[in-house]
Amino acid sequence: QVQLRESGGGTVQTGASLRLSCTYSQPIHYTYAIDWFRQRPGKEREWVAIIRGSDSIDYADFVEGRFTISRDTATNTVYLQMNSLKPEDNAVYYCAAEPNFGRGTQVTVSS
Repeated sequence: QVQLRESGGGTVQTGASLRLSCTYSQPIHYTYAIDWFRQRPGKEREWVAIIRGSDSIDYADFVEGRFTISRDTATNTVYLQMNSLKPEDNAVYYCAAEPNFGRGTQVTVSS
């Protein structure tokens, strides 16, 4: 079973940037997709972005060009670069190699 660990969360002001990292415990075949999800306070978990083994990428509509997902296969890490953060981006962010999820990292954006 793949184990995933997120890091890089924190508290920032509106308009700031954060880079989240997702490190997975064992090499995943290059065809494996990694997703980022988030769960905002009082809301259901929602999908944020995906990077597939072919390196094709998709984002949720609310990203609006602010986030970039990328992968470093040499270090078994997937990144989520988040720019122009808004208070509505407050959430716990999770990475997933479904059906496996990490424990999440908290992102707090103050207005």
